[in-house]
Amino acid sequence: MSDILERLYKVILERRRADPEVSYIAKRLKQGTAKIAQKLGEEAVETVIAAIEKDRSAIINESADLLFHWLLLLADSD
Repeated sequence: MSDILERLYKVILERRRADPEVSYIAKRLKQGTAKIAQKLGEEAVETVIAAIEKDRSAIINESADLLFHWLLLLADSD
């Protein structure tokens, strides 16, 4: 799994210089640390809710979103 996260992190680093009108990654990074952290928090809450509801599919999906936005925050922090 760490290989997947490393590959995704490299994609995030490559796309941070893209046009924010075209790239979700560039758009999020342009919004700044506070917005990225807020989105990370939202995804964490959604993951917790899915876990409480024992919704396996939602846990998987929300966990993926959580990890993605965590990597965005890491990229934002250099």
